[in-house]
Amino acid sequence: MSTPVRGARPKTLEEWLAAPESARLELIDGELIEKAAPTFEHGLAQSLTAGVIASAFHRRSGGRGGPGGWWIVTEVDIVLDGRGYRPDLLGFRRERLPSPPTERPVTQRPDWICEIVSESNRAVDTVTKLRRYHQAQVPHYWIIDQLDRTLTVYRHTADGYLVALRAAEHETVRAEPFEAVEIHVGVVLGGDPAD
Repeated sequence: MSTPVRGARPKTLEEWLAAPESARLELIDGELIEKAAPTFEHGLAQSLTAGVIASAFHRRSGGRGGPGGWWIVTEVDIVLDGRGYRPDLLGFRRERLPSPPTERPVTQRPDWICEIVSESNRAVDTVTKLRRYHQAQVPHYWIIDQLDRTLTVYRHTADGYLVALRAAEHETVRAEPFEAVEIHVGVVLGGDPAD
């Protein structure tokens, strides 16, 4: 379960970075919050989503096999507005970030973040991170919800995130910012790809 590790004073980025990477902590609003240990189902959804997106987009633009133009990675520590996160998946447009970052944490804003929700981290992903990622101007935020079996795609607007798409597991969609390819929602939820 995602639970705050509470202390008498707000925690700092230095304290977050000093913790072992295996601790799976995020620094949100001065609290070190432990990410839930991933279940098999969560890991499957994460790897299948990464595979679907990366196979078409993790390459130079105009290359063979897909539109390309992105760096797609999993569980990389990033800093946004003084807070530390380790999203399940994130992507950077290569036109904005020509070379992959080498520092930890990454300080460049991602162009896409995806979190895979389970009951233990629901409020953090669907409320707290939704607000903070919008505040940091992350253009697209995906929530893959394995409990209600949906994909929700948020697009940044000045007034808040706009729901650009909400789809159920039986649907095949073109989801921003990767609308150049069709994605079967059941696969990103961890289901078997269609033969």
